[in-house]
Amino acid sequence: MPGNSHDVIIVGGGSAGAVLAARLSQDPQREVLLLEAGPAYPPAGYPRTIKDSSLLGAHTGSDWGYVSEPGFIGHPIAAFRGKVLGGSSAVNGAVAMRALPSDFARWADRGLKGWSFSEVSPDYLTLESATGGDDQWHGRTGPLPVRQLTRDELSPMQQAFIDAALACGIPATADFNGAAPAGVAPYQMNVVDGTRVNTGLAYLGDEARARPNLQILADTLVDAVLFDGTRATAVRLADGTTLHTGEVILSAGVYGSAAVLLRSGVGPAADLHALGIPVLADLPVGRRLQDHPFYYNAYAARPDRIGRQTPVIGTMVRTASPLAAAGELDIHIAASHLFDPSHSPTGAGFVLAVAMVRPISTGSLTLTSRDPGRAPRIDLNLLRQPRDRQRLLEGIRLARRIGVTRPLADLTDRELIPGTAAGDDAAVAQSALATLDTYHHPTSTAPMGTEDDPAAVVDWLGAVRGVEHLRVVDAAIFPDVPSAATNLTVIMAAEHIARLAY
Repeated sequence: MPGNSHDVIIVGGGSAGAVLAARLSQDPQREVLLLEAGPAYPPAGYPRTIKDSSLLGAHTGSDWGYVSEPGFIGHPIAAFRGKVLGGSSAVNGAVAMRALPSDFARWADRGLKGWSFSEVSPDYLTLESATGGDDQWHGRTGPLPVRQLTRDELSPMQQAFIDAALACGIPATADFNGAAPAGVAPYQMNVVDGTRVNTGLAYLGDEARARPNLQILADTLVDAVLFDGTRATAVRLADGTTLHTGEVILSAGVYGSAAVLLRSGVGPAADLHALGIPVLADLPVGRRLQDHPFYYNAYAARPDRIGRQTPVIGTMVRTASPLAAAGELDIHIAASHLFDPSHSPTGAGFVLAVAMVRPISTGSLTLTSRDPGRAPRIDLNLLRQPRDRQRLLEGIRLARRIGVTRPLADLTDRELIPGTAAGDDAAVAQSALATLDTYHHPTSTAPMGTEDDPAAVVDWLGAVRGVEHLRVVDAAIFPDVPSAATNLTVIMAAEHIARLAY
């Protein structure tokens, strides 16, 4: 157990927490304690299941085991979140994709200052050491390696997907994170030689971990933040241990940070009263949860033609549906080998995974108990709004059109989901409801906002309203879900707040 007083305690060593621990401990006068609920492997000691970029979610062995409520779609969904130093960056698809200027413009329309695309761009550049692309758009010396896949590195199916998309009129793009992000292209990924480089590796290497003013305490579950009046002064661990500090930063993830706030008395008063938790600040924690709905358009492949099936994730279409607003790219279609071959009559298959990345449906996170060992109740509420269902349907239509276009069609035996019999929109919509998954990009359980925004929990630098010396820094603070895989934007947000607030 570390000493009993620190300048800053960071709760959670994931995509944001590892960044903050590295940046804040660069000041040798600042004592930083990082608390991680999972293991904290040494940089050279991460197991293969975490390093292997072809293994995701529960297959890594480092998942919290969360499951959503059935909600509007009528069935639960596994809600993967990483429980290890590196957090969800250690269990995700390692896709390095930025949010769009339109995402930040939407945040500005809410009155949020300091988060325009021009204001956050320096932090995107700071975090990455990128190959390819224009120097104006990419950093070359940052901690996180970002590698542009080439066509030659893709599987034959993924190459055929690109050619079929081009035949359907979708333009090629050279850089999803550049000046022209719309189109079809191989991914940029934080993968090097098959190793998924999580933030525990990128930001907390041997040099950072050797700093005398940085301590990392693993396998440590936090119960609540403790206060003197309205000032955060300590955290209480699940075993009852109290650790004192000058400031607390919650970076425990969209689900974890919100749960700690609620157990600490920061949240909707009625919900807290129901669990016998004294109310410190009546704030709408957990009331604006969002995520991207994700649908698997699945195909049986011809075993004699499918060829090599790595990388499992390699390319996608990023485009706008007919319902998209100006500047929006609300549809992703990823060509993926994340498919169980036993589900195919031919013993081989692939999926065109359709994500609708501009949802307006909102869900919720609430506590089921004061016990920190009990999972919160997660209601993603996907597709509740008819407009979300319409946009997803547009994406599925496009994916199916690509799927029957050569040369991709030459590799397929038949469509499995929704199935060739699903010729009308009603049948496809029913298939979407029955088999829907999540893109695993939850956000917005403690959103940023202005003082007069009734939905806001924190200010523009993550400081929790109504209390002192408590911040939230992770995807929980996003005002809504960006239209991209969220990991790079979470890392950027941690860099942004570390730069401006410290």
